[in-house]
Amino acid sequence: MTLTSAQIAELTGGRLLGKSDVPVTRLAEIENARAGDLSFLSNPKYLSYLETTEASVLIVSHDIANAHHSPQSTFVVVDDPYSAFSKCQQIFQSRQPIKTGVHPLAHISAGAQIGMDVMVGAFAYIGCDAQIGTGSIIMEQAFVGAGTKIGAHTQIHNGVRILHDCEVGNHCVIHANTVVGSDGFGFAPQKEGYYTKVAQNGIVIIEDHVEIGACCTIDRATISATRIRKGVKLDNLVHIAHNVEVGAHTVIAAQTGVSGSTHIDKNCVVAGQVGFAGHVYVAPGSQIGGQTGVTHSLKEPGLKWNGTPVATYMESQRRNSVARRLPELLKRLEELEKRLANDGSKE
Repeated sequence: MTLTSAQIAELTGGRLLGKSDVPVTRLAEIENARAGDLSFLSNPKYLSYLETTEASVLIVSHDIANAHHSPQSTFVVVDDPYSAFSKCQQIFQSRQPIKTGVHPLAHISAGAQIGMDVMVGAFAYIGCDAQIGTGSIIMEQAFVGAGTKIGAHTQIHNGVRILHDCEVGNHCVIHANTVVGSDGFGFAPQKEGYYTKVAQNGIVIIEDHVEIGACCTIDRATISATRIRKGVKLDNLVHIAHNVEVGAHTVIAAQTGVSGSTHIDKNCVVAGQVGFAGHVYVAPGSQIGGQTGVTHSLKEPGLKWNGTPVATYMESQRRNSVARRLPELLKRLEELEKRLANDGSKE
């Protein structure tokens, strides 16, 4: 696929600085770009590469275009280079040839409904009464359980397991080896000291335009449904426990664990390795820093949170400041105790 610099400017709503007929055929990072590549610059940390990059076309911000130049590159100047480059990525991807059809080594069970222009790869398994919507892609070795419904134009990558009776919406992407609909962690303690399993009879419902990374686990509900609302983005290695609800357009980074029956509301941003206790509520627009332990509900919307136990960002910074001074304070305290002891011995 080839785009010219003028076409890129039109697609992104940008202003062209340089030649209008410069062709690009590939996408690349600015530090590795070569002639014929399209790249972008949004982070000032990478400014030094402007002098050395060989990218034919660069998408840059107004500030960078006004203050810098690149001897090799034509600029497309936009408000948000990252979003503009993402749009170009989508265009390049959408123009790739799409395979359709069911591979002869795939298994389609009785009663399964396969929509128009669907691809089912080798060794994929589609369970009885499952439904696959128009234009969806079920890649090699994926498993779609009995009664599961997958919407239109959704991609299920290699090795994904979507267990029985779960629902996945339209225009979703689920990356390799993720499991949707595994049993929730439910065990009832008995007076004799052992545990009995609590049946997990609910399902998982994933709404439209959700993207889920590789090796995630989303447990089915004990009763009712675990819900991932529209537009949610989950990084790799995220665990969502039973009866959790993740609100619309929330993003969660890698190695985060969300305990059962927690409700994270819409438009939240959760950094990596965050741990949520069970049955807590997180208000809309909350931003939660990495390795935070959310041990209680965060009811005020739009705040930044950090630390364990969780506190507002400024409060956690104050706590950290005090913690850094503890060795010095301990030394001063020990010296004061010695002085008091010496003074007392003189009396």
